Amino acid sequence: MDICRNETVSKEEKRFGCRDHEDQYSCTSSMQSQVSVDSRKQQRYAWEASFASDPINLRELPKNVVLKARQIIQGLACQRNYREFHGKRLRHDRFIVSIPVTRNYRLLCRDYGNYLVPEAVISHAAYNVCKPGS
Repeated sequence: MDICRNETVSKEEKRFGCRDHEDQYSCTSSMQSQVSVDSRKQQRYAWEASFASDPINLRELPKNVVLKARQIIQGLACQRNYREFHGKRLRHDRFIVSIPVTRNYRLLCRDYGNYLVPEAVISHAAYNVCKPGS
C-alpha cells in the first residue's frame, strides 16, 4: 500500500498487534482481565495460607473481623494488657476474658496467670447465649 495515494484502507490492513481478536483494544482488555484473574487467584491463595499461622480457627469469619482479631491476638502475644483492647473478665468465670473485636464479635481468652491464650472468636449473639444468668 502506498501512503501517498488516496486509497481506502480495509479493516484487514488497519489491524495490528493481535490477530486473534477483531481489534487491538479487545486483545489488551482480554490480557488485562487474565492478569487480574491471576492476581486475584494469588491473593486468594495467600489469604487462605495466612490462616495456617493463626492459633485459633478464623476461617468462617468476615475479613474485617479476621484482621482485627489477628491484631488483638498479636498484641496479646506481645504481653499487652487485655484492658487496652477493652477486654473484661466474665462474672461467672473470672479466668475467661472477653475482648470485643467488632460490635458483633468477641474474642474469648483464658487467663493462665502471666499470659492469655485465645480460645475462640464468637458472634455477640452466641456470646450472650453462652453466659449463665442471661
